[in-house]
Amino acid sequence: MSLPTEARDPRNADLDLLDTPALVARIHAADATVPGAVAAALPDIARAVDLAVAALRAGRRVHYAGAGSSGRLAVLDAAEIPPTFGVPDDRFVAHIAGGEAALRRALESVEDDEAAARAEFAAALAAGDLLLGLAASGRTPYLAGAFAAAVELGAATVLVTSNPAAPLAAGRDVVIVADTGPEVLTGSTRLKAGTAQKLVLHTFSTAVAVRLGHTYSNLMIGLRATNAKLRGRSLAMLAEASGAAPGECAAALAEAGGELKTALVMLLTGAPAGAARAALDGAGGYVRVAVERHLRYQG
Repeated sequence: MSLPTEARDPRNADLDLLDTPALVARIHAADATVPGAVAAALPDIARAVDLAVAALRAGRRVHYAGAGSSGRLAVLDAAEIPPTFGVPDDRFVAHIAGGEAALRRALESVEDDEAAARAEFAAALAAGDLLLGLAASGRTPYLAGAFAAAVELGAATVLVTSNPAAPLAAGRDVVIVADTGPEVLTGSTRLKAGTAQKLVLHTFSTAVAVRLGHTYSNLMIGLRATNAKLRGRSLAMLAEASGAAPGECAAALAEAGGELKTALVMLLTGAPAGAARAALDGAGGYVRVAVERHLRYQG
């Protein structure tokens, strides 16, 4: 079967004849088509977000899976979610064919072992989890094994692919197709297809975090301030969100034990740390809801 991600684009047959400015312009022009391909998949990305939110609210986990570049992008996105949003480290779990060794160097053959993948995911997944698998071609045996284990265990499944006729689409709860077409360098799916995967992942994880209340307005109020830069950003966000002076923000953050959400509720309502924390607990961690309920109760 002919794969669109492996097809040769005759418009780029002269690639090795171009001078450097023309070459980089050609690659850039190809990359510029990716956002449109992702835009066409937004309704399906939204469906996947809702599945993930439901799983996480039920105490389950979201798993990413991929081989090669797809797996590395999965690891990258999952690694950045806890510090950005304050999500517990075990809620988003990334799996790459070949494990950590495959992060730094290509281990292409490991993606062909469907049985090993099935065993890996049978041990990692549980009923109610969500498995989001990435494969430009939509046929990777590693993902076939992962999806088989997910179905057996009762986990939801999402496929992200650049192949509208992906074999692994059958039986998935959601299929996200970013149809990026042939690559400027034939078959090199780390290019347009990989860029599309990165856009899909960042849109997906950011939207999930927002829907779960890990932001306030467009501020990362769940941020983990683990260095000087982030501590400064935390105070700046509190000042921006509350209108309070820097000293007042610093005092609230100290009283809140470094908890940004608690400090913000304190600043917006005048509540002490304990009451602000209780309001957040009662609101499921949503700052706006906690503030509204506290003010209504006090009024």
